Amino acid sequence: MRPLLLMTLGLMMCTPAGAQQNPPASIAVFPIELEDRSAGAGIIAPDEHDTRYLSESEQMAKDMLTGSGRYTVVGVTVPAEAEAKALRYCGGCEAAIARQNGASLALLGVVTRVNRTEHAVFIRILDAKSGKTVAEGFTDLRMGANYAWPRSVKWVMTNKILR
Repeated sequence: MRPLLLMTLGLMMCTPAGAQQNPPASIAVFPIELEDRSAGAGIIAPDEHDTRYLSESEQMAKDMLTGSGRYTVVGVTVPAEAEAKALRYCGGCEAAIARQNGASLALLGVVTRVNRTEHAVFIRILDAKSGKTVAEGFTDLRMGANYAWPRSVKWVMTNKILR
């Protein structure tokens, strides 16, 4: 028994600790976008609370990606022309932008406001080289005004993206 134990310990000491783990993938997390489909969209402009909760939603996604140990978040600069049109309408251009910023993956998130107290969240991760979808998920209709957006992002990240 003792020789077997010593041989096992010897093998464990010869194997590098991280030999079987993949290094974290670099990912560009783009600002979470608001798609306002509510009846008030043309009447009530997005305000500082919307901006705050979109920012918190983006930070939630970044924190969860980093916390998983599988991703390293890369800073990204979005060209003004792409930002002005909304990345959700650019046909996957976030992959090329991520690649230009040194990331191997690109995350795009969209909060769709159905009305002032209901929303849905969509998150997609694309491979920056091929532009193909690596992961995506969305919430069903969620109750809660803009303060609930970060919780919805957390739900999508937990139940669809990082599982």
